[in-house]
Amino acid sequence: MDEKIRAEFVNRVAEEPYAKKLGMRLVEVSYGYAVVEMALTAETENILGMPHGGAIFSVIDEAFEVSSNSHGTVAVGLNMSVTYHQSPERRTTLRAISREIHRTRKTATYDITVTDGKNALIASCTALVYRKKDIVPFLSND
Repeated sequence: MDEKIRAEFVNRVAEEPYAKKLGMRLVEVSYGYAVVEMALTAETENILGMPHGGAIFSVIDEAFEVSSNSHGTVAVGLNMSVTYHQSPERRTTLRAISREIHRTRKTATYDITVTDGKNALIASCTALVYRKKDIVPFLSND
């Protein structure tokens, strides 16, 4: 992947309001692949004092968003199937890795895993996108 394109994705995630609010950071991106990290805080806990499933889903979705749009054309989610294997410890850092496992002209499938600071498997996901013909707006020359 061209360094300018990679840097633009990193910058866009850093400035994306939702990702910024949750403290997500794009660690790595290449075609069909992304790694996103997010430190869990008191603000990401549920009513039981455990990390909220929505926080875990959010880091999955961010990695999915980047990996599926990394080819330069707009990709929009069609389906996500998430399995939560165990609750992470409080205040750990989650790491979501999204890998493209199949791509056609119109769809692509991704395998996404989330681990914690001790490399324990927290969640896994299979996700499907519809690939539009539109160029990702911030990669367009217009």
